[in-house]
Amino acid sequence: MLKYNQALLKDSSLQDLQMKEIKPIMKLVVRGKKREFISAIGKSLNILLPTEPNTSTQSDILTALWLSPDEWMIFSNQPVDESTNNYETEELLNNNISKLNLGAVTDVTDQFVMIGLKGNKIYELFQTGSPFNFNDFQNKKGAVTQTILTKIDIIVHNQDKNTVNLFVRRSFSQHLFSWMNDAASRL
Repeated sequence: MLKYNQALLKDSSLQDLQMKEIKPIMKLVVRGKKREFISAIGKSLNILLPTEPNTSTQSDILTALWLSPDEWMIFSNQPVDESTNNYETEELLNNNISKLNLGAVTDVTDQFVMIGLKGNKIYELFQTGSPFNFNDFQNKKGAVTQTILTKIDIIVHNQDKNTVNLFVRRSFSQHLFSWMNDAASRL
């Protein structure tokens, strides 16, 4: 049986580019349209959901990524303590959102792998396998985009000029990581 709390990917450092799976990180997708939904998220988590396309907001504990006009991904900024089975955020949102029919909360922790990339060659790597133009994106701290990289759907979160969080579906993560290692060795 596959153990989701164990690393799937081995850390890599090539050509001024570091790649590392960040785990275990709680990831939730929330969906809703009503003003009450956004207000309830803010009151429950003490974070405002970004309402401008392709942006993010961050608190000490959580980060929220805009994915569509009625969809956000919320993830923890710190690894979850495996010994406590921490589902407090999900339970809190289920009680304050789902049970009140304001929106939907879906735990995607096991569905997405988060890869942290650091270095000066991140966007050169992305441009070798993605049709997205990263020229403006790389200068906007907190920017978010959904695109493809070597025919694999990804979510890219620009934390800083040379620091990026990349989210990929678990079933494609090893292939993508292998491709990034190979492509980075040729930069």
